[in-house]
Amino acid sequence: MKINNVLHYLGLVIAIVGGFMLIPFIFSLINAEPDQMAFGISIVITLSAGFLLWRFTPITERRISLRESLAIVAGSWIMAALFGSLPFIISGVLPSVIDCIFEAMSGLTTTGASVFSSVENLPHGILVWRSLTQWIGGLGIIMLFVTILPMLGIGASQLMEAETPGQQERLTSRIRDTARTLWLLYLGFTVAGFIALVIAGLPGFDAFNVILATTPTGGFAPVSSIGVYNNLAVELILIFFMVASGVNFGLYYYLLWKGRPAKFFGNPEFKLYIGILAGCILLINWDLVANAGIGIFEGLRQASFQTTSVMTTTGFATADFATWPHFSQAILLVLMVVGASAGSTGGGLKVIRLLVLFKYTYRRILLTFNPNAVIPIKIGGNVISDKLISRSVGLTILYFAALWAGFLIMSAIGLDFVTALSSITSCLGNIGPALGTVGPMSSYADIPGIGKLVLLIAMLVGRIELFTLLVLFVPAFWRWR
Repeated sequence: MKINNVLHYLGLVIAIVGGFMLIPFIFSLINAEPDQMAFGISIVITLSAGFLLWRFTPITERRISLRESLAIVAGSWIMAALFGSLPFIISGVLPSVIDCIFEAMSGLTTTGASVFSSVENLPHGILVWRSLTQWIGGLGIIMLFVTILPMLGIGASQLMEAETPGQQERLTSRIRDTARTLWLLYLGFTVAGFIALVIAGLPGFDAFNVILATTPTGGFAPVSSIGVYNNLAVELILIFFMVASGVNFGLYYYLLWKGRPAKFFGNPEFKLYIGILAGCILLINWDLVANAGIGIFEGLRQASFQTTSVMTTTGFATADFATWPHFSQAILLVLMVVGASAGSTGGGLKVIRLLVLFKYTYRRILLTFNPNAVIPIKIGGNVISDKLISRSVGLTILYFAALWAGFLIMSAIGLDFVTALSSITSCLGNIGPALGTVGPMSSYADIPGIGKLVLLIAMLVGRIELFTLLVLFVPAFWRWR
């Protein structure tokens, strides 16, 4: 482990975060609001810290080892959250440092769990920074890093694999070109969504913030709820872009760049993703009509938006689903675990892992009465390696272990059963709103400090995945070679 290499690249990541702070700073200057000083100071601190760390930790060689890649990835997310919290801390918009770090981590991991009780009176710069942190973290900080700084060379693929293991297919011969292609798609979706929302009647500032939270499936909004707009066209546009952002972005490369629609629509994960989403919408619509007295069309409207928002881990809401019938709440709780597709901006366990686990379980059933059979697991005609199967099973076990450990801790600090279970499930899946006292029309402001610390760790674990984070606690990982 060459610590100089790790610190050198962490300095560049910190500097990139400082550079993005210029965008909300401009909004603060234009509106002559008091948070402009907070952003000015934050920019100076962040850029200076990043530059000094980069300048005074020269790399010994350009090649980055796997250990260094893992340390850079985990360190990048932690440092981005710490420095990203500076505008909240310096402006004083939140009462404590832990709240500020919670909000920054929630944004960067695209969780969307907020400690703000109300956002309508926040300065424009703070609102933009909340939305922008989500957009930065949408495809991954490291992927952004690789796209902006092509001088990384050898080691870029290891960095991206360490950030989203097994989720990004190499679309081009060079990993930098792959990252650039995905970011162009991401940017294109953002611009198209902004234009569509403005045409649908949203004010420009609101449309800007909302689409910055939609494309990364984040969920922060410049209003208390998307339902405030009461605009069916806006809701339909957001449903479209939430669903689109929950799809593996690599598939768009084949659809839009290569003109191979069969590769897109025939993808097994995509078909299962759409199937689960459509099925759950119909079930919740039936439940709302039968047990909540809601009309069929209004039920379909509410079910479609909330179900899409939860499964894609966006976290927007137009209705308080914490007051829905228990069956609907149970479906949403399950979807918080399932999540979106691998290679998307969504969180959760991922649909592809669910598919692998189903096929693995079926194979084990067949082997029970025919133990000598050789039964390969195939997805889309491709045989899945035992290494990938083992990783999926192991990560699923760790995911549920983390979920139950978090649930026990949240219960131990005094939260009721529903709030404790749903809050940790929501944050681990990077959704945001949950059930109980942290429902879509509430906030995480009243969660005790230790609970917020547990939840922000859960957000990080859910975003970069458990193996990448847990390896940091293995002593052998830090031994120099």
